Amino acid sequence: MEFKIAGGQFRVPADLPEVPDHPVEAKERFYNGFIIRALKAILRAQGVKVTCFGAKNLPLEGGALLAMNHTNYYDFILGEIPGHVRGRRLVRFMAKKEVFDAPVVGTFMRSMDHISVDRKRGGTSIDEAVNRIQSGQIVGIFPEATISRSFELKDFKTGAVRIAAAADAPLVPMVTWGGQRIWTKGLDKNLGRSHVPVFIRVGAPVDSSGTPEEATARLKAAMQELLTQVRTDYETEYGPFPEGLAWRPASLGGAAPSLADADRIEAAYRAERDAKREAKTAKRGKSTARRIDRKADRALGNGPGLLRRLKSLLRR
Repeated sequence: MEFKIAGGQFRVPADLPEVPDHPVEAKERFYNGFIIRALKAILRAQGVKVTCFGAKNLPLEGGALLAMNHTNYYDFILGEIPGHVRGRRLVRFMAKKEVFDAPVVGTFMRSMDHISVDRKRGGTSIDEAVNRIQSGQIVGIFPEATISRSFELKDFKTGAVRIAAAADAPLVPMVTWGGQRIWTKGLDKNLGRSHVPVFIRVGAPVDSSGTPEEATARLKAAMQELLTQVRTDYETEYGPFPEGLAWRPASLGGAAPSLADADRIEAAYRAERDAKREAKTAKRGKSTARRIDRKADRALGNGPGLLRRLKSLLRR
């Protein structure tokens, strides 16, 4: 296959049509003018070589839902590339609320018009995504919800197909491969001048009609087909790779955990994380209670321990 360079640095098939910039999104000064340039500079500095197939499946105008696999922390960067080489379109990602609560990162996320997902109020997030798509935006979503430690497709949530169906918009599948060699869960970061090659493949829109379960099964099957193809192409161009590499799935002879083992690792990780949060909350609560006691003691006459003595009398 013959290639050309699009977007200044990304390799795409030579037959990808040249298209005009999106009349609105290409002019967003913060997102397209600053953030996208910064992300491209990061990839360029690291020598990351990105090849993007199938960008023509993204619409030039109007809304769509871009459903991606999730193997690494760079997926948010990689998910921007098909739109960038397709008229400098932008993707508004659905991300957990905690990201938006962070002081600096949250400000950036809101400035880029990404979508906050409160897992306790999932319906609100779905409604917001539908509204965004109907207003003409491309919304990005990870149906697996979290990074796959096995680098295989995990079970999918039904939110993607429900959003696409409600918005009556194209449900576009996309997979990335190679990004887990840069930065992912459980492996050392490779953030230097690594020259890691990355493949992206965007597929034709998937039918979102029928029950959410039926449509989700179609979406996962389409993404599995794309993933199989992109892995094969990657191995052909950059392999063969030795067995036992940590970034390769067990099905390809790698040392990554199987899906079942990855689920157990993730469950243990979540349990440990939740226990730490609960302990921290309890510690904070005790500290607050002590401060209240001290303030109450002072308010009641500065007598040391007066509030505790009053409590003792009340319990008699």
